[in-house]
Amino acid sequence: MTIMDKLVTASEALFDRHGFTATGMDKLTQGAGISSRTLYKHAGSKNALIARVLGERDKRFARRLEVESIDALFKGLEDWVRLEGRRGCLFLRALGETGGDTPEIVDAVLAHKARIAERIAVLVEHDTGHADAMLTEQVIVLFEGATAAAVYRGEQAVAAARQSAATLMAEARS
Repeated sequence: MTIMDKLVTASEALFDRHGFTATGMDKLTQGAGISSRTLYKHAGSKNALIARVLGERDKRFARRLEVESIDALFKGLEDWVRLEGRRGCLFLRALGETGGDTPEIVDAVLAHKARIAERIAVLVEHDTGHADAMLTEQVIVLFEGATAAAVYRGEQAVAAARQSAATLMAEARS
């Protein structure tokens, strides 16, 4: 594991657990077991590090999207919530904490959300046999809403969204 990999892994855990604002550079260096000089040498700035963490998390999450159906997509989200925790969407938390004023963070968030929307559109078309922009939007809202509601409702929020998506998909196929 490279120094950067170690830094990104430690930073993601700290940001996810404590938030971006509350996680200072001292906490990051301590968590990664590196000096502040090494941190700045490899990460550049805290905002650049946040963007890098989001990029790596996006890659991990994208693997959950490599499924063949909307139902499997929600199953992947259930697994994510169970394994990664239920603290909500790290991307939206980053956007909220930084106020949308940091271009590299905004770009990372928008790219992540666009990737999810594109994947859902593909899966809707695959599941129904045709493109359906409104159905795609409905599934996106269920997916995002389940992620947010899991914070306080747990995995049952994702299970409920999964069931709702199944109903929508069945109606679209009939």
